[in-house]
Amino acid sequence: MNKLSALIATLFAAASLAVFAQATPATPAKPAEPAKPATSAAPATPAKPATPATPATPPAKADKGMEKKDEMKKDTKKKKAAKKDAAKKDEMKKDEMKKDEMKKDEPKK
Repeated sequence: MNKLSALIATLFAAASLAVFAQATPATPAKPAEPAKPATSAAPATPAKPATPATPATPPAKADKGMEKKDEMKKDTKKKKAAKKDAAKKDEMKKDEMKKDEMKKDEPKK
């Protein structure tokens, strides 16, 4: 039960981090203004060039969080592999002990 509640808590924590750590969208480029014709009050003005779009800045904290998650996954995989190896070794030792006992129990001819 504790594992289930911990799993749910991590799920909600990851989801909330993903929502709040989203990158801000890039500012779209502004269109160029057309040249204004000359009038009696003001002289003609040349057309203004379009302003380039500003790139979005990636969030720095989200990357660190993902790295931590990857490290945690690697650690848990290593721990699981170690447990499996230990279990296999125990089984092999038990099998060897059973074989030895069976050899001892066999009548000699």
